[in-house]
Amino acid sequence: MAISKIIANITQYISEAAMRIFGPTDDAYPVIGIQPFTGEPYDKRKDDN
Repeated sequence: MAISKIIANITQYISEAAMRIFGPTDDAYPVIGIQPFTGEPYDKRKDDN
């Protein structure tokens, strides 16, 4: 009885992980597109160190 419960728990754990990996995404990120770079590029000659 205990062995069958352990096997059932392991099977459930693995199947839930597989459903999470291969299921549809549940991300709630806004669709904003590509953002332009507004900073300054790094220049080693102007470094303050």
